[in-house]
Amino acid sequence: MASATARHILVDTEAQCLELKQRIADGEDFAVIAREYSSCPSRAQGGDLGRFGPGQMVREFDQVVFSAQPNTVQGPVKTQFGYHLLEVTSRED
Repeated sequence: MASATARHILVDTEAQCLELKQRIADGEDFAVIAREYSSCPSRAQGGDLGRFGPGQMVREFDQVVFSAQPNTVQGPVKTQFGYHLLEVTSRED
């Protein structure tokens, strides 16, 4: 069965999500930004969500995690919780 590890940053607005994505692209550390800005409890682990399989996260999240190139920041991804930046750190198909 497929599984992946990923980390994310959850914020309230698309504008903030885009700003943080640019900061990461400019060289700032994903985990540091997650600890400072994410509203998800995973912020304590730098946004790390651990290992999970298809269907364990909301649909919009799953679609990105199980299709995106690993180790690239994806987003903004809008879900019922807000706007996410996602990075797949590993995936087994």
